Amino acid sequence: MRPIPSVMAVCVSALLLTSCSVGSSDTAVSPKKGDDITLGLLLPDRDTSRFDRFDYPLIKKEVATLTRGKGKVSYANAGASEKRQSQQFEQMVTDKVDVILVDAVDAKAIEPDVQKAKDAGIPVIAYDRLAQGPIDAYVSHDNELVGEVQGRAIVEALGDKAEKSKIVMMNGSLADPNTALFKKGALDELNGKVVIAKQYDTKDWLPSVAKANMKAAIASFGLNNIAAVYSANDDMAGAVIDELKEAGATKIPPVTGQDASLAAVQRVVSGEQYMTVYKSFLLEATNAAQIAVYKIQGRDLQFDALIRDKVNSPTQKDIPSLLVPVVALTRDNIQQTVIKDDVYTVKQICTAEYAADCAAIGLK
Repeated sequence: MRPIPSVMAVCVSALLLTSCSVGSSDTAVSPKKGDDITLGLLLPDRDTSRFDRFDYPLIKKEVATLTRGKGKVSYANAGASEKRQSQQFEQMVTDKVDVILVDAVDAKAIEPDVQKAKDAGIPVIAYDRLAQGPIDAYVSHDNELVGEVQGRAIVEALGDKAEKSKIVMMNGSLADPNTALFKKGALDELNGKVVIAKQYDTKDWLPSVAKANMKAAIASFGLNNIAAVYSANDDMAGAVIDELKEAGATKIPPVTGQDASLAAVQRVVSGEQYMTVYKSFLLEATNAAQIAVYKIQGRDLQFDALIRDKVNSPTQKDIPSLLVPVVALTRDNIQQTVIKDDVYTVKQICTAEYAADCAAIGLK
């Protein structure tokens, strides 16, 4: 069993990764490209708030920094449409961007597009989700550990009552390869320690689907018989909590999440959501941008310094990878995580609705 990284571990990792990066092309030896480059960025949906709010701006900023403001990012969001993302991918190949950074709507369906880019001589880096096909690198978090953190949180929350407690698992989309990793990590922690009454896979990570599934679970087992809900991400957690309230819950059982969205952090403050997994978007996005730029500029030393892990996909073995650590965010460490990392300010979190809850845990 891998230990859960502490906040300090995340910070140390940030320092180590930053020390590997070089922000000037002066260090490159015979670079393939100069600073006038175009990075194609394909993100999967807008329902997950992090993509437009954090990932795109962070990647755009890092590309500008690394290229003295000469490089640009061509950005497209698929809106959860596999077909639209394929069209966007094809357009970027037609436009002859220098490198493509893709977070696939469907990791398997994207394979022909990745191959087309490869045939056109355009490197492809899988971002956040492991795309199939001949990708050059992969940047994400330790996704199995995400599930472990969530599962362990539920067991700890239930305490001595865990073994006889019925829980509902609200997993992510089957089209997302991370879902299987989240689920595996969670089940490693939950199996034999709680009663998993029902599991659901959530089409396209849609909160509306999670809400409908939660309604079905309540109808099947009864509101008072559900001791906790494993929710793979925050948007689904919000929908689950809404359905529990509508069903008449006066006290919300422990509900997990992932992504540390602002709404989720506020729910953690109020006690409605038990925890969320905080993944440093800053580390993931900035290092992905660095890896992409280093790849097309031929900076092999810097590229290799960042890519130290290896993962396998169904179509490729030993993919050079960077896996960023994660941390469980609870009421006890909001100050040391999202506030310290400038993801949110206390003012953003502690609106009038949450002022009393913030004061109770010392956020002011």
